[in-house]
Amino acid sequence: MDRPEPELIRQSWRAVSRSPLEHGTVLFSRLFALEPGLLPLFQYDGHQFSSPEDCLSSPEFLDHIRKVMLVIDAAVTNVEDLSSLEEYLAGLGRKHRAVGVKLSSFSVGDGTVGESLLYMLERCLGPAFTPAVRAAWSQLYGAVVQAMSRGWDGE
Repeated sequence: MDRPEPELIRQSWRAVSRSPLEHGTVLFSRLFALEPGLLPLFQYDGHQFSSPEDCLSSPEFLDHIRKVMLVIDAAVTNVEDLSSLEEYLAGLGRKHRAVGVKLSSFSVGDGTVGESLLYMLERCLGPAFTPAVRAAWSQLYGAVVQAMSRGWDGE
């Protein structure tokens, strides 16, 4: 796999990182629209959300969004040395597997998580979301998922 283009990723992330909660909410809104079966996996203190809107407005889920955006930020920060995040990302894979998330949701190309990430970036960046930026983010996402998949594989 080619290495992602670091400067394209950093420049585009600057715009997103100014409002992480807002953009993270766009990401998860899209994710729930594409894969509604993920909603029941998010429960806090046994509370089942009745709708994506119910989930997206809960303080516990907003905290989850912040954490996801911090993971993306760490990948951007370490884009030139993603191997430094290998164990952390494999651990994230194990955590996601443990709560019932299927690796197919993350799969590169047809996974709903990657599509939701690209959708959020496109919505945030508008015309600045060029084919080159899309390709760079797709490569970064692929590298992150490759590391996370070790958590599903049990390595």
